[in-house]
Amino acid sequence: MKTIAILGKPNVGKSSLFNRLCNQLDAITSDVSGTTRDIKKGVCRINGISCILLDTGGIDAKQNAESLTDKKQKKHAYKQAELFKRVSSASIQAGLSADLVLYMVDGRGAIDDEDKEVLRKIQKHKRVFLVLNKIDNDKLKESAWEFQKLGVEELFFISVSHNRGLSILLESIGAALDLVQNNPDDDESLEEFLHSAEMAQSAQSLDSNADSIHTQSDENLIKVGIIGRVNVGKSSLLNALLGIERSIVSDVAGTTIDPVDERTEFENHIFEFIDTAGIRRAGKIEGIEKYALDRTNKALEKSHIALLVLDASEGFVELDEKISALVPKHNLGVIIVLNKWDKAHTEHKAMIKELRYKFRFLEYAPVVCVSALTKRNIMTLKKQILAVWENFNRRIPTSELNALILEATKKHHLPSDHGKIVKIYYATQFDTRPPQISLVMNRPKSLHFSYRRYLVNSLRECYDFSGVPILISPKDKKGQDLS
Repeated sequence: MKTIAILGKPNVGKSSLFNRLCNQLDAITSDVSGTTRDIKKGVCRINGISCILLDTGGIDAKQNAESLTDKKQKKHAYKQAELFKRVSSASIQAGLSADLVLYMVDGRGAIDDEDKEVLRKIQKHKRVFLVLNKIDNDKLKESAWEFQKLGVEELFFISVSHNRGLSILLESIGAALDLVQNNPDDDESLEEFLHSAEMAQSAQSLDSNADSIHTQSDENLIKVGIIGRVNVGKSSLLNALLGIERSIVSDVAGTTIDPVDERTEFENHIFEFIDTAGIRRAGKIEGIEKYALDRTNKALEKSHIALLVLDASEGFVELDEKISALVPKHNLGVIIVLNKWDKAHTEHKAMIKELRYKFRFLEYAPVVCVSALTKRNIMTLKKQILAVWENFNRRIPTSELNALILEATKKHHLPSDHGKIVKIYYATQFDTRPPQISLVMNRPKSLHFSYRRYLVNSLRECYDFSGVPILISPKDKKGQDLS
């Protein structure tokens, strides 16, 4: 499958073009410089053929902090400069790994020396289309021919916002990559191929092992969302789980904005990890981070399991507890990951005691202590994901389930409803992911939450449901859910 990378300086419209070509609002767009930081992948169709499209961070490695006099501002500026150097480096490497580079510039701006340097480097190895964006009319197009001085022969004048010039660009991409559909049936297999492909590749080697990608069924695809507050090490954990430098890691809070998703294979399963943006307190959310919180929720809607990442080098805070509420909100399986265990602020027993007290509603969640930096217990975490996945899909035979419910009601009778007897006629598990059980009752509205919790605990005593919620829905004889 062909790979196309979109490169360029910040705020030239790369993410807007990415969204347009992928035909979806997948990448966050804004006027804020540096909105995109990690490499984002999508699928675009050209001449009916599916291609991998890469949206890269803005190339802007020459930020200068020397002119600042305030020490605090200068320190922050140095961190920002280092972050943008990493973003720029990853973007260039993604371009060098692609089959075709679309280098975007603002066609209404001036020629930039850094664009010249980057283009010179990339043109030695890859074919480059120079895409001049924001060319809304013929007058702007006439003056934009000045960009021929950048030394790229193939120029394309477009306006993403006005849908101008895109058809010519797409036709030229198709011709350059020889994207000709010979057999209509091939496209369906390509879609299936992409959906089940292993995509665990770094920006430096995005196409290096394309030949060894394995087709997997949905039954073996486990979607894992990585959540936590800023700077707890989520991106470092993603890199450790993948074994590659996929996500940009920086001390700058809020480095990850767009969710970063990547796949890797483990014991005949495909893990699809989603590194979400770090969450702050509501009053601390700034600018584009409001989009990040929304994308985090949307990513969790599609996930099966959440890795709740906590910082073991410091105490747990109220924000950790608020973030953990996203797990039951989306009915996810969960593993609590104590990262930075090599710098733990207290001994294991005391920390687990504090954790179990503050996160009582996640008492069923297994805890894994890791160090993303040293790769400690990363293999243990992967195996724990498989164990939770098995529990997430667990189904109890109806006969066993009813015998267990009957035994539980004998031990502790159902509380009456103002003197009226409450009965459970029978139980059935009607779904998995997570396990969902229906109780057919004479008075379903009278099932108290404390008794529901008692039944859940009874189920956990008999079956391994570690790491997953159990949802119980009381229904009447007609099958109406009255929970």
